[in-house]
Amino acid sequence: MSAFGGPVPDIRPRRTRGTEAWRRLVAQNRLHTAELVLPMFVREGVREPVPISSMPGVVQHTLDSLKVAVAEAAQAGVGGVMLFGVPEHKDAIGSGADDPDGILNVATRVAVAEAGDALVVQTDLCLDEFTDHGHCGVLDGAGRVDNDASLERYRSMALAQASAGSALLGLSGMMDGQVRAVRDVLDANGHQNAAILGYAAKYASALYGPFREAVQSSLEGDRRTYQLDPANSREGAREAAIDIDEGADIVMVKPASLYLDVLARVAAASPVPVWAYQVSGEYSMIEAAAANGWIDRERAVLESLVAIRRAGADAILTYWAVEAARLIREGNRA
Repeated sequence: MSAFGGPVPDIRPRRTRGTEAWRRLVAQNRLHTAELVLPMFVREGVREPVPISSMPGVVQHTLDSLKVAVAEAAQAGVGGVMLFGVPEHKDAIGSGADDPDGILNVATRVAVAEAGDALVVQTDLCLDEFTDHGHCGVLDGAGRVDNDASLERYRSMALAQASAGSALLGLSGMMDGQVRAVRDVLDANGHQNAAILGYAAKYASALYGPFREAVQSSLEGDRRTYQLDPANSREGAREAAIDIDEGADIVMVKPASLYLDVLARVAAASPVPVWAYQVSGEYSMIEAAAANGWIDRERAVLESLVAIRRAGADAILTYWAVEAARLIREGNRA
């Protein structure tokens, strides 16, 4: 007897896999260009885009090349761009982060002017690119990250970024209380419409190495006292719940591919959108394997993204956003 009673039918699941049209018709998860966000690096003091050796195809932009790349992203139909600044000078408190004339805030104004309403301009709100010690917060006298002093810097950064026109502030520092601190200062200063992306489940991963080249990080040591232990999945869900309670409009799981279980757990419980960041190491591993002829590059790119989408991500930050948008459009025309 079958599970529904009656005789057992001739079960052949392959019937719906035989052609591209069939596979497209019964696909249970789909990628859409609007669900992709392009991370972008903007470097102060350079005249030409600077290639990042560990991330083939990715560059540190000038302000001029940023305009071109933002226009290209908008034309491709991606949902947004996430900006990271690479300053010429750093200090202990990351003074360039909240300087209205600092590279990230200048780049934000440039991107907003170029994009208009075609996509959502987003900014990374963290000190690590701007500090001479490379940590995501300021340090106390013993060289430890001072949580509450760091929140004061985040408040100032939030006002600078919102004033520059950022529509979505990406709080990636993993300080306790960061979402509430930023939400309160934004609301108190007339920036109620600026949204917050809480990097809620950000793990102390080995996959950030290429990113540190991209932002010319000064970090020595690690960030394990504030980023999550890779062994803990419930903790990721707990951090997401805290960020939601504090007022996050969106929460993030980072990295993506090695934490799909955490992503699925958070997505199943979250009342707000859940995003995932396909980080630099994920990008570089696929690029390296493809360069050696070990995998089919385009198939691997799309498969990696659909896996993240399948696990529950509503949107994905990926360095392939513009290329993936093209591949998605071509696939839809197949």
